[in-house]
Amino acid sequence: MGRAVGSWRRATLACVLVLVLVLVLLAGTRALENGLARTPTMGWLHWERFLCSTDCASDPLSCVSEQLFMQMADLMVSDGWKDVGYEYVCIDDCWMSLTRDNQDRLQPDPERFPSGIRKLADYVHSKGLKLGIYGDVGNKTCAGFPGSYGHYDLDAQTFADWGVDLLKFDGCNYGTQDQLAEGYRNMSLALNKTGRSIVYSCEWPLYMRPMQRPNYTEIKHYCNHWRNFADIYDAWNSVKNTLEWTALHQDSIVDVAGPGGWNDPDMLVIGNFGLSWDQQLTQMALWAIMAAPLLMSNDLRHISPQAKWLLQNKDVIAINQDPLGKQGYRITKDNNFELWERPLSGGTYAVAVMNRQEIGGPQIFSFSTSFLGNGLACNPACSIQQILPTSEDWGLHNWVSFLNIKVNPTGTVLLKVVVIGESPAEKPVMNINKKPSPDIL
Repeated sequence: MGRAVGSWRRATLACVLVLVLVLVLLAGTRALENGLARTPTMGWLHWERFLCSTDCASDPLSCVSEQLFMQMADLMVSDGWKDVGYEYVCIDDCWMSLTRDNQDRLQPDPERFPSGIRKLADYVHSKGLKLGIYGDVGNKTCAGFPGSYGHYDLDAQTFADWGVDLLKFDGCNYGTQDQLAEGYRNMSLALNKTGRSIVYSCEWPLYMRPMQRPNYTEIKHYCNHWRNFADIYDAWNSVKNTLEWTALHQDSIVDVAGPGGWNDPDMLVIGNFGLSWDQQLTQMALWAIMAAPLLMSNDLRHISPQAKWLLQNKDVIAINQDPLGKQGYRITKDNNFELWERPLSGGTYAVAVMNRQEIGGPQIFSFSTSFLGNGLACNPACSIQQILPTSEDWGLHNWVSFLNIKVNPTGTVLLKVVVIGESPAEKPVMNINKKPSPDIL
């Protein structure tokens, strides 16, 4: 009996040791452990507005240089951007020298970044902000500067040593699909190994989708947010196409989004040249509904008070940053109108009515409140607040009320619907796979 008990103990101890070993090994292979991006990232990114401008002699104000990022950091503090949640100042492509240094490390262009990235990061941090930087999974970046292929550990440690807080990792010149996937995984692991908290912004599904369907569960395991669709342009057609792509693919991308990982429809181009006022309202409203990262690409030195008001609108930002972390979705598309909603914390919903018509004047979209929140948003009653284009109190409504909403061409009306009379915990989230038709008048 004693030998039997001893054998049992030895066997049990062996099993425990094996289990511990397995857990250790699994811990070593876990990817994203940074605990960041619990709400969508907010900040400023240079690309759409400033592109790859490197001629500082001819156009010093638009040149991708340390001066540009220091100026933007200054303005983010002095003009209230930091106070409403914008915290990342992000460098995109074209910051590097064309070659690595003699230790094979990435290095900034010495003429445009004479102080180095470490000094720039220190300056940004001194403002209470964070610095983002750009790299590429392949041999070269999209603009032809050195990529990170074969240098993932070295580049991750370099970024950490510089004090970088966010990495936008592009997908140009990557080789095979296997190399693309392995590159994104390896950089995620490499960032974790540095011990520094660095938000990881991927473009993995954007480059994968033409060849195969992305595995969003895996992508979220490795990335904090990820691009799905083409680069945004300062044009209504670009914003409209991004929204349409997102709605057409919402069944495969909405559910995976949440605290720590977000679908990224690309930059906000509000405050530039290509969008009308109504179209700027639409981008801001729908980016909030989609729980998108809010990364502005504009010139904060020359931005209109109107665009600044929109980008700093605290009610819209609160919808975008809602801690429940549910991405919104399109309920219906009826002729020129689209109806979107997003479940928020506390039994609240954000609702957007968008008019895609590009001719004529304002049109009225009428629908029953019973259509919102799978019939529960106003059951038994709700209060409705218009957020955009202006703030207005629409008062109390019930589950059989009809809303008649006038929307300008290419514009959007954004609403906040607060349920009254029932515990929010009893409210299920709408199943986006079921798309009934609203009662349209």
